[in-house]
Amino acid sequence: MRFSIVIPVLNEADNVVPLAEELVEVLGPGEGPAGAYEVLFVDDGSTDATAERITALKARFPHLRLLRHANRAGKSAALRSGILAARAPWIVTMDGDGQNDPRDVPGLLAAGEDPAVALVAGLRRRRDDTVWRRLASRIGNGIRRAMLRDACPDTACGLKAMRRDAYLSLPYFDTMHRFFPALMGYRGHKVAMLGVNDRARHAGSSKYTNLGRALVGLPDLFGVIWLRRRTTLPGGVTEA
Repeated sequence: MRFSIVIPVLNEADNVVPLAEELVEVLGPGEGPAGAYEVLFVDDGSTDATAERITALKARFPHLRLLRHANRAGKSAALRSGILAARAPWIVTMDGDGQNDPRDVPGLLAAGEDPAVALVAGLRRRRDDTVWRRLASRIGNGIRRAMLRDACPDTACGLKAMRRDAYLSLPYFDTMHRFFPALMGYRGHKVAMLGVNDRARHAGSSKYTNLGRALVGLPDLFGVIWLRRRTTLPGGVTEA
């Protein structure tokens, strides 16, 4: 198996079926031009029919798997549950709202063929979102980039590809998914970036607000700075 696609979902009942069908259309039913793969939906405590619709999909697509949290734990926790359960050495992360384009997955994996690359971060070429969300994202990304110097203008894009072992070398904390490029970089991993498509949400509603992101994001930003300052890497390990 070449890669595992991990998709956190929360109350996305009207989006999971078209997303799963589109993935199969682009990547094949478990194996295609990009290689053999699996899809792990991680239900983070949905209160609608999300889990039931994914369960029904499994009869049509055996490469689909469903993990369920007993209670809502957040996107980073859902990603971690999926990555821990994944069977492939490469992980592709996607949002469950359909805004990420499955046609970008082969490009992300191709960019990861460089053996030095541990993370390929998707950069949305043009956000299909409201003016206020785009403005808030630009401001937030600018502050983060200036303070962490991670050179990534769009860490909020859910579409990424990463080596599973590199992810598992990172310290876990809530909302860490917003800092993947900085976390990978300070651990000595090479980060590549690739322009990807962004699409409008067709159903459901966003689980975040601009204020909510800011209230959580600022303390976490200082936490990542602290982690970097408190981490000393050996530069290499050899056995004598």
